[in-house]
Amino acid sequence: MQIQDLPYPDPGVPDARSGPRFLWWLFRNQLDGQLKALAWGLLHFLSVSALPFCVGVAVQAVVDRSGKQLALAGGLLALCCAGNAIGETFLHRTAVTNWITAAARVQQVLARKTAQLGSALTRRVAAGEVVAVSTGDVEKIGWFVEAWSRFTAAAVTIVIVCVGLVVYQPELGTVVAVGLPLLAIAVLPLLPRATRRADVQREKAGRATELASDTVAGLRVLRGIGGEELFLDRYRGASQEVRHAAVRSARMWSLISAIQVLMPGLLLIAVVWYGVHLARQGQVSIGELVTVYSSIMILTYPLRHFEEIAMAYSFSRPSARRAARVLSLERATDTGGSRDGAEVPSGDLYDPATGLLAPTGRLTAVVCGDPDAAGRLAERLGGHPSEEGTSVLLGGVPLDELPLDNARTAVLVQDKDPVLLSGTLRELLDVPRSGDVRPEDALAAAQCEDVLAALVQGSLDAEDPMDARITERGRSLSGGQRQRLALARSLITDPGVLVLDEPTSAVDSHTEARIAHGVRKLRAGRTTVVFTSSPLLLDRADRVVLIHDGEVAAVGLHRELVHAEPRYRAVVTRETEEEAAEKTARGDGPAGDQPVKASSLEEVLKELEEIEESA
Repeated sequence: MQIQDLPYPDPGVPDARSGPRFLWWLFRNQLDGQLKALAWGLLHFLSVSALPFCVGVAVQAVVDRSGKQLALAGGLLALCCAGNAIGETFLHRTAVTNWITAAARVQQVLARKTAQLGSALTRRVAAGEVVAVSTGDVEKIGWFVEAWSRFTAAAVTIVIVCVGLVVYQPELGTVVAVGLPLLAIAVLPLLPRATRRADVQREKAGRATELASDTVAGLRVLRGIGGEELFLDRYRGASQEVRHAAVRSARMWSLISAIQVLMPGLLLIAVVWYGVHLARQGQVSIGELVTVYSSIMILTYPLRHFEEIAMAYSFSRPSARRAARVLSLERATDTGGSRDGAEVPSGDLYDPATGLLAPTGRLTAVVCGDPDAAGRLAERLGGHPSEEGTSVLLGGVPLDELPLDNARTAVLVQDKDPVLLSGTLRELLDVPRSGDVRPEDALAAAQCEDVLAALVQGSLDAEDPMDARITERGRSLSGGQRQRLALARSLITDPGVLVLDEPTSAVDSHTEARIAHGVRKLRAGRTTVVFTSSPLLLDRADRVVLIHDGEVAAVGLHRELVHAEPRYRAVVTRETEEEAAEKTARGDGPAGDQPVKASSLEEVLKELEEIEESA
């Protein structure tokens, strides 16, 4: 796999049982790239390691006054330098390619898992942790993959050079062959402590990232209540903890680096002392002594990769563990799409768990006193529940038996807190769609005229509202403006079933009345389910369903239920039991079949009728 071939057609199914298993899965899927790195690495390291032999031949040629040997040494030096240049160039190229392709593979499987879980992901894992995994952790994992590409070649080179020195000069070669493995394992007792400190640093950094993400996401609210300084102080404290942990980790790694410098120096002193002793006895020539001495000097270069791989693994292991934890999450109910190739079903939407029925082609409003329960029910209607339970049926077909793409084509769910991605309005509305709903019609139905004007006013070089840029998460817009743009985006897709969770909670009543009319008109003949407690939306529904204690408690029209069902009235009008009892005692409120006294609610409904007639 080359960089230009990314993304992967299929990144594969990761082994998410643990961090090390996840890293091993990455290695298996990059075996071809690792073998290429090993080949180029051997060319590079062996060319470097052969330089001492060439120098030794040259020194001995000068001692023996042999021109032929000197010419041979020059030719070998030129060949080694060429191999060094070619090998290092392509080793770096291959190692970086392995890094980027590994990071791309991890990001693809993370993106696929995020798409599978949907909004249930942030219910089970903090949003900040997901951000940390998909950014910093991916970089650490890629670093380990790149370091491994160099380490394997360095390790094989050291073995080859040790064997070659033993054959070339047995006395000194044996000393080097025994000393180099000791150098490689000298830092092993320190690695567990260094790894633990690195783990602590990563955990603290992850918590700081989560805190920063939450603070930025809620900055508007925090400023409104004067709590930004409190959260900033918390982030400062978390940041200082990360700094202290990083310093502790750096101290340990600096100690390991010092040992990596000290031990080869001691080995070099021992070899020189023993080599001089052998040279005095005539057992070793000057050229052989220079060769062995230079080899030890050169071998400190591949030995440095032992430290790098240890550091990369210690930092990547917690990152791999966090990635594996996210990738191990599964949907609450998932049969794996047993109806592969099946057409997208149509018909009534029915939830056996609650008894909720949304007839095809009708606008059904759902009233639920518990907002969290309403959110979970909306997720379940979309075919991606956060809890195990009986599957929702669409036209009698369980959504869990459909491939995920088909299920989401059939049913689209808009959360109560939809996200607007940065970019132009044209890019925001560039979503999969049926083509039957024009962007201007969807924007008009969602009452986005003032939003378009605000976007043009806030953009310096955009005359067309569709070219106006939206900031990250739409932070420059009000809550109601963001809701309306998100609603327009959902209407453009024109799904068979559209589920809206509190789509107008941040919109004023007059705009809400117009949105209710626009949505009803645009979605005529299509199945729409709206979770709301707004009388303006409820009065425009073909069917209103009251969910109480997880079950359907009442079904009817809004004006019927507000008179006949106290539990419905308590949710819609925010009327408490004490207030209802007082009104009943005075004869002002609904009791049995008594009429409801005219109120501002009825006035708003009359205004809505006038709006519909004028439209």
